[in-house]
Amino acid sequence: METVARATADGYTLLSASVGLVATATALRKVPFDTNAAFDPVLRMTAQPYIVVVNPAVAIHSMQELIAYAKANPAKLTFGAGSTSSRAAGELMKTMAGIDMLHVPYRSNPLVVTDLLGGQISLFFGDVSTSLPPVRGGQLKGFAVSSLKRSPLAPDLTSLDEAGLKGYDLTAWFAAFAPARTPKPIVDRLNAAFREALADNDVSAKLNAAGIEPVASSPEELKDFVISETKKWAKIVADAKIEPE
Repeated sequence: METVARATADGYTLLSASVGLVATATALRKVPFDTNAAFDPVLRMTAQPYIVVVNPAVAIHSMQELIAYAKANPAKLTFGAGSTSSRAAGELMKTMAGIDMLHVPYRSNPLVVTDLLGGQISLFFGDVSTSLPPVRGGQLKGFAVSSLKRSPLAPDLTSLDEAGLKGYDLTAWFAAFAPARTPKPIVDRLNAAFREALADNDVSAKLNAAGIEPVASSPEELKDFVISETKKWAKIVADAKIEPE
């Protein structure tokens, strides 16, 4: 990010950044630049909801049962997370549902799935590509997706909003940015090129197969989205009492 921020604003050096780099960085650690001032938004490229997945040995069969059990048994359920956004998804559920679950940190999300399959932890907010295959194979129970509405990648799974956590909406995403002060005609041309690529049937099919939804926004829409997401993540971190590094 620092390299792109210092690059010549000519459209030849771009940043492909995740929610973790853009929206959560300022909430969780001190960064050497103002993200909103250092980059010009080009477009939001993808969205990827999380799935609440549970070990089959846990005697819970729905989100409603999970929340009821957690309220009756504080800190009995454990949720693993191998990324900042996966942990935040669990922390947001704790806050909105008024429940207590024990967070178990991991170095990566695939390691979480391994332990979840082995019964070492109770549940996990996993990305679609990692979590859906074991759900479809009957190895894990899938309860809900973290996006506000059902995901076309898993239309049979309810959303957390539908399950009773009204307004719950948290997804992973990737977006493209250019160095600040990139001329608008260049940003617009890049936006059009990305849109054309994302609209390609072969590209969209490959993204969907990987559990990723193609999204094509305008630069202005991405700017507003990043501001909104930054505020959302800052509140999640504050409510969870996570100390910045």
